[in-house]
Amino acid sequence: MPQHAQNTRVCRDCDGFATAAITTGTRHRDGTRATLRVTCPTCKGTGHTAPASTLARAGR
Repeated sequence: MPQHAQNTRVCRDCDGFATAAITTGTRHRDGTRATLRVTCPTCKGTGHTAPASTLARAGR
């Protein structure tokens, strides 16, 4: 019988790629490139979002 995978909600802003390494264009003394690691502010680096039922709802 086929097995079904769990349906995890992927962050719509980063599409599941929560951390990116960006090169600054400069190099260190040993010749390696200087990079910055940036995480998605929406999912805070997890790559997943919480279902709407667990989020706090505002209004009536």
